[in-house]
Amino acid sequence: MPDYPPTPPTFLTPRSGPRVLPLAAYRDAVDLDTPFRPTAAPAPADRLDDHVREALRLMNADPAIARLGLAPGSLPELKDPATARQVLRALLTVRDPGPLPEGTDAELDALLGGERLLRETTAPAGLPTPDGRTSLWRGDLTTLAADAIVNAANSGLLGCFRPLHPCIDNAIHSAAGPRLRDDCKAVYDAQGAPEPTGVAKVTRAYHLPTRYVLHTVGPVVQGRPAPSDARALASSYRACLDLAAELDDVRTVGLCAVSTGVFGYPKDEAAPLAVHTVTEWLDAHPGRFDRVVFTVFTEEDERAYRRVLDD
Repeated sequence: MPDYPPTPPTFLTPRSGPRVLPLAAYRDAVDLDTPFRPTAAPAPADRLDDHVREALRLMNADPAIARLGLAPGSLPELKDPATARQVLRALLTVRDPGPLPEGTDAELDALLGGERLLRETTAPAGLPTPDGRTSLWRGDLTTLAADAIVNAANSGLLGCFRPLHPCIDNAIHSAAGPRLRDDCKAVYDAQGAPEPTGVAKVTRAYHLPTRYVLHTVGPVVQGRPAPSDARALASSYRACLDLAAELDDVRTVGLCAVSTGVFGYPKDEAAPLAVHTVTEWLDAHPGRFDRVVFTVFTEEDERAYRRVLDD
């Protein structure tokens, strides 16, 4: 399943490079300043499977069913709860933005809210910090209770459309719920072009334990990074911090390792660039954030950051 929408040539404004949509141009379109209020209370743990099955029943006629290799209306009865949950996640992953069948929002709000309560969250303030400004944390970014977290997006901006793909884009959209894709579509439509590399956008975070998601597209690298790749990656980190600084209620930011997954940027080169870029930004904006967290998921990622931070 390819990423949606198909990526046309990069949109350029005359003499100015890629078009960059300012926050003011889409802030109201995504109701950024309105706290998310789910349509149903979080379900207790022993009722989560019921909400999975009811959501699947309501979505059985959704056209996205065909993207899973099934005819709409032919979704079989799934007796295994784990399989049913995977099918629901896959269905939401391949589904285009847009309204869900009537009643589905409430089922998903109950399900995703209940699942969030079962996941242990981590507060940035409780993490070790060698400098009082930054922390390195190995964990699941979707459980970090920072004010804003960074998502490594693609130029389509709508998330990963590959079912159960292990990228951070997929994980964030799956935990947040389908309203996140709807917001990203509103931003994409306002911009009228694919998301350029090295800039950032912001949306609400819905069922994540954070209020905002900062979306940035890092460079795609084959082999060793070129100087232009390094500049683009540094630009992504700066853009995320610049945009977060526009939001008065953001005091903590959780970063992911942008571009180091399927985008191919070597981890041992991305880590020092990320640390140095963020450090320079914090030096230039003293006191703006209480904590910036470098979040890594694998042991290899952690080693790459430790080599820089322990110097």
